[in-house]
Amino acid sequence: MSGKSKIKKLGRTIWKNRFFYIIIAPAVVLLFIFAYKPMYGIILAFKDYNFRLGIWGSPWVGFANFKEIFEVDQFWISFRNTFIINILKLVVGFPAPILLAVMINAVRTKFIRSTVQTILYLPHFLSWVVITGIIFALLDSDGPIYELLTKLGLENANVLSDGNAALALVVLSDLWKETGWGAIIYLAALVGINPELYDAASIDGANTVRKFFSITLPCIMPTVSIMLILRVGGLVGGNFDQIYNLYNELIYDRIDVIDTFLYRYGVAAGRFAQGTAIGLFINLINITLLLIANKAVRLCGGEGMY
Repeated sequence: MSGKSKIKKLGRTIWKNRFFYIIIAPAVVLLFIFAYKPMYGIILAFKDYNFRLGIWGSPWVGFANFKEIFEVDQFWISFRNTFIINILKLVVGFPAPILLAVMINAVRTKFIRSTVQTILYLPHFLSWVVITGIIFALLDSDGPIYELLTKLGLENANVLSDGNAALALVVLSDLWKETGWGAIIYLAALVGINPELYDAASIDGANTVRKFFSITLPCIMPTVSIMLILRVGGLVGGNFDQIYNLYNELIYDRIDVIDTFLYRYGVAAGRFAQGTAIGLFINLINITLLLIANKAVRLCGGEGMY
């Protein structure tokens, strides 16, 4: 088929589906304006940015900005903390929505199921400012949790000044906030499973655990694979809202993450070029992890993203 014929065929296809293209046009325009157009700012990472000269007028410095941030000890500390926190969230938080979705799906009373779902979704809609306010109130010296720890013999137990305790608090608070919301996509996948499979398994004498591993898990595995790939692709980064509202100078070395370090060292200090360099470096790592995770899932027989 010649190039001219291909163009005509493409034109006919577009015209045939013109209403669909019209519907998605606003989303495409907004995506271009807010996601793709600003990407030219990446060149800041390779420039000695001067506000008066602007992005294009500032002189090129090559990889000098990357060299500068790599020589900052706190950068590597925050990098390590980011990776550790996200690994813990992955290990603890990734299976939780799956198990929660399975339990919710097992509830047959519609009213109870809807009520439970609403209660579990609610924390997602609370900002980290509100949640950390609640946490501070509970852990304050006059708070109920502090009093409970004191009665248990843990006097002067201050979770927010202890690195290990604060790390556990970061993981558990994220688990409480996002597990219910994360279960939605798995509930949608569970709805698509043919009920006759469970009926046949019951006739064969399979118990609940056997049904989960033989029917439920294999049927939702494509969804699990995609969600796992996306989680692995974000292992280095994120957590700004949560950490910024929770941390203090006493626990910088344990829960300071890349995003909060970028804000302090780059944005707040006016080092926009260095901040861009940090962001670019982290995004390159995340893209690499995403591709590796996708390849690993496909090699294991799962369904990747492409």
